[in-house]
Amino acid sequence: MDRVWACITYALSYFTFSPLDGFEQAPLIPSLPSSVHNTLQYPIFKPPGGQISPGPDAEFQCEYPSLIGWSNCTTAENRTCWLRNDATGEEYNLWTNYEDTNQTPFGIHRNYTLDITDEWINADGMNFTEAKLFNASYPGPWIEGCWGDNITVTINNKLKYNGTSIHWHGIRQWLTMHMDGVNGVTQCPIAPGDSFDYTFRAMQYGSAWYHSHYSVQYADGALGPLTLHGPTSQPYDEAKRPILMTDWGHNSAFDAMYNGLQYKSILLNGTGNVTRFTKGAPAPLKVPDPYTIHFEDHLVPTVGYQTRPKRYLLRVINTAFDSTFVFSIDNHRLTVVGADFVPIHGYTTESILVGIGQRYHVIVEANPEPPSEDGNYWIRTWKADCFGFNNTKHDNPGYEKAGILRYNTESKALPSTRQWKDVPLNCSDEPYDKLKPIIPWTVGEAANVPKGETGEKFSVTFGTASTMFPFAMFSMGGDDSSDEFVPLRVDYGNPTFMNLNATGRWNPQWVVIPENYTDTDWVYMVIKGKKVDGTNGAHPIHLHGHDFAILQQQENATFPAKLNLTTANPPRRDVVLLPTNGYVVIAFKTDNPGAWLVHCHIADHASMGLAMQILERQSAAVDIWPNVTDSQALRTAQKGCERWNTWWGNCTNWWPEDGKTPGSSCKIGEMGASPDSGI
Repeated sequence: MDRVWACITYALSYFTFSPLDGFEQAPLIPSLPSSVHNTLQYPIFKPPGGQISPGPDAEFQCEYPSLIGWSNCTTAENRTCWLRNDATGEEYNLWTNYEDTNQTPFGIHRNYTLDITDEWINADGMNFTEAKLFNASYPGPWIEGCWGDNITVTINNKLKYNGTSIHWHGIRQWLTMHMDGVNGVTQCPIAPGDSFDYTFRAMQYGSAWYHSHYSVQYADGALGPLTLHGPTSQPYDEAKRPILMTDWGHNSAFDAMYNGLQYKSILLNGTGNVTRFTKGAPAPLKVPDPYTIHFEDHLVPTVGYQTRPKRYLLRVINTAFDSTFVFSIDNHRLTVVGADFVPIHGYTTESILVGIGQRYHVIVEANPEPPSEDGNYWIRTWKADCFGFNNTKHDNPGYEKAGILRYNTESKALPSTRQWKDVPLNCSDEPYDKLKPIIPWTVGEAANVPKGETGEKFSVTFGTASTMFPFAMFSMGGDDSSDEFVPLRVDYGNPTFMNLNATGRWNPQWVVIPENYTDTDWVYMVIKGKKVDGTNGAHPIHLHGHDFAILQQQENATFPAKLNLTTANPPRRDVVLLPTNGYVVIAFKTDNPGAWLVHCHIADHASMGLAMQILERQSAAVDIWPNVTDSQALRTAQKGCERWNTWWGNCTNWWPEDGKTPGSSCKIGEMGASPDSGI
């Protein structure tokens, strides 16, 4: 009977959920009699990656009511095991195929609510009055789940002049493309005054972030960390809160499309110093204290009378507007154990390069080499030498000192430590041969090209075509043989999701690339970089709806020079740096029907058209979402589009052209009011 109750309540939680107010865990079986609840012997535990110290997240727990007779099996000395059947020894662990929904554990349903509002914020000593924040905080609230949970997040748009849609970066969204949060592709924007419920399954585990996908809006602050607790490839004792790195300006990101970020600085978890990055920049307000993490220097007992330093898990995420970062901690080596949502065999380094949208899990021992006298160490976030940026010519040495690691919680002193010697700042991804996934993939032959060819070819191209839309400057979806310039521009009021039944030629500005194969076939894509005005930094290319295998990542070569594909357990992730003047070959299995965006994650590049849509197995997508009559998801999307089109159809709702007079933008027309790609 207990097992029956658990299964029934799990099913009810999935199909009849209703959002709760605030950030509370939604118990799976709140209405069961306490006697029944107490007799269910299933795993309830505090995840090792959760908040340890007192705080709003300290009570978070993982729960698995359907797994009666199972126990949590993670320990400080073995983080590879997650859940174990007490009777049979069967496990959910690091080697469980998390891409297979039949092998994913069943957790509980969690509900969160986020209000996005217009705010002002002092992040670095200079006021920013154009912030768009979740629950009036930057970064936004930490959303947590456990491997196998269902998560619903209600978004209430309380902005005055902007729509919004929220993307759950890296979440596979298997068979749930309508929850991917890309306006113009999976939905219309959420109009001011409207709301939308996003629900997705945590088939993966690791670190991600959520952010607005409404043009460049996320760079005004509309983002936050997302953690799905699960196994890790190497042991650790305690995890710290996710660490978000970003560049920051003091004009809106929408204005930065014209004028660049003004009085630029670097923030670590929402804190920076405007005078440190920009020489001569004023700090009219109090500069916040540097972001700080604390380590304990006491030794941890192990087997027998042995001891070792305490080990910490750090989750490092790049959420920038246009900056690739190099992260390091003085005198502390980093053991890298995860890249994006993919657990990897660990390797040790003194620094890591993190492209926009990329995430790394690193384990750090409380064992500085050598220790400083006062126990304080700089956390550094350099800008990599991308797109003409040159560290040797930067006019403010020490700008990269973004945070502090302290062993003495009472200390307020600034560190005196020196950086690691010869930290590489070149614009290149982490070494290809180091990113070895724990669960191996063997990539099959390409189904989308004739035998003997490498894959469909796409070129990142720079140009100008203001007749398409004012910011049309980048393209990646054209036929490589002719270098066709096809910058993407979506239609906010008529998303691809509402057109899955379409036949014939797609609107060329939507840059739809059909991939109609079986759920076991592989699609290969060759994406080439080209030199732009003498420089071409690495573009962080992100594919929605999939992890992809990186079959080759080649710098300083013109395809197909040096072609040598790796199909046996190649690196895989969801963001890859397209090398400077080189190419990447990626592959994904067509097992997730729907329309999936591929784009550069440099915000202004995407808004200038550097994106395209993969329409994967269109007929299978139509089977899932046949029409408005038979699909609740399409009915919900249609209602959202009606509300958006009504709001946008009244030009007095648009951002005032003069910044203050409602309706002043009416005279410039829709093209002038919405000048970019929309992505």
